Amino acid sequence: MDWAGIAEAIPDVIQIFILYLVIYAILKGARGSRFGQVLMGTGILFALLIAFTLVFHFDVLSVIVRWLLLYLALSSVVIFQDEIRRMLATMGSLLFQDRTREHAVMHGRITPEDITAIVFKLARRRTGALIAFERGISLRGFETTGVALDAIISSELFFSIFTEPMPLHDGGVVIRYGRVAAAHCLFPVSSQSDLSASGMRHRAAVGLSEQTDALVVVVSEETGRVSVAHNGRLIRYPDAEENSRIAVLRWIRKAMPQQKTTSEAFADWLKRRREKAAKLFRRRKENA
Repeated sequence: MDWAGIAEAIPDVIQIFILYLVIYAILKGARGSRFGQVLMGTGILFALLIAFTLVFHFDVLSVIVRWLLLYLALSSVVIFQDEIRRMLATMGSLLFQDRTREHAVMHGRITPEDITAIVFKLARRRTGALIAFERGISLRGFETTGVALDAIISSELFFSIFTEPMPLHDGGVVIRYGRVAAAHCLFPVSSQSDLSASGMRHRAAVGLSEQTDALVVVVSEETGRVSVAHNGRLIRYPDAEENSRIAVLRWIRKAMPQQKTTSEAFADWLKRRREKAAKLFRRRKENA
């Protein structure tokens, strides 16, 4: 066995592995966003152009394509600065996660079903609301613009916050670990042209989802419709329809997965092991 050749190949394998991780992280962070779509389309286009110039040995065209690729890479930093900032923040949140999540579920637990019921109760009464669910990227910077609460979620609390002329009705609410972290918060307003006819709540919801990975739920006080903003996109749902409730509930479940205490997690693990052992025993009994 040529150990010298293997030793020389190890650095190349490590470099390829690192490059793979970097590309995978970029594509995963940009997935579903405008930046990700442009990145994928541009990558495919330039890959085809470079392959075309290499096959037919178009040296001049190859140089032009490479310069265009460099120019596009530099200009994309300016054009998609919000998406790039969100992608980098998502990658950083994987390294610096808040470890208080498990302890938070011991106080004031609430389910996504409860929050969905509250949202559609607000919609039936046409009480405008703006609710942001913190996920990987911290929203503490936006909380400083509002009033810190750290309160248990309830329909009475939401109606007291979003009903005019209460002092906290204007602005958004931040949800962290199933609790109201802050209210009366100011969110960045999106500049998308297709939102020019939308209200300030909807534009603020999209603006926050452009800069973070938060899920933002909006209730229109004019129509009573519920909308969801995520990844820079606004999804509007018809009011008072069961399909709308199911869709919004699915979004909220994704935004706030159910946290379990250590004892609950251990009990679930024992249950799964018991079920697996029983299934294995039945299989052996059938084969005997």
